[in-house]
Amino acid sequence: MPASLVGINTLVPNRLIFESINAGLVPELSGYENVQREVRIGDHSRIDLMLTDASNGRCYVEIKNCTLVSDGIAYFPDAATARGLKHLNELVELTASGFRTVMFYFIQRMDANVFKPADHIDPAYSQQLRRAAEHGIEILAYDVFIDLKWIRLNRKIRCEL
Repeated sequence: MPASLVGINTLVPNRLIFESINAGLVPELSGYENVQREVRIGDHSRIDLMLTDASNGRCYVEIKNCTLVSDGIAYFPDAATARGLKHLNELVELTASGFRTVMFYFIQRMDANVFKPADHIDPAYSQQLRRAAEHGIEILAYDVFIDLKWIRLNRKIRCEL
């Protein structure tokens, strides 16, 4: 039985992170004048957020919804994800082009103390996440405060790759 309520609305992560960045609640992503949602990259893909500023340049942020927690460890993904792998590869390309990139894991529950890739569920994704981090992609994980009326960004969670 979960030690927390679990948010299951998949529309929440992108909206809440967008609002939280604009409100200055994500210090790692502050200092940008504009935040755009669903920005086209390439011919067939979109990235969740693009932050822009004259002095800071561009920062691309891909957001992943994380609901799997076991023994205080938040894991992503909770199923094999070819789409997630595609997003990691796109971030690697953007990083190689000189842009700042961030993979943001949004943990929709309150009982995680650490984030880890789910090697036991999708080893290919986990391996690529570690490679992406080695190539300069920043990894962020935040949990939420959730009750029956509200959900809000809560705290940064330590990442162990």
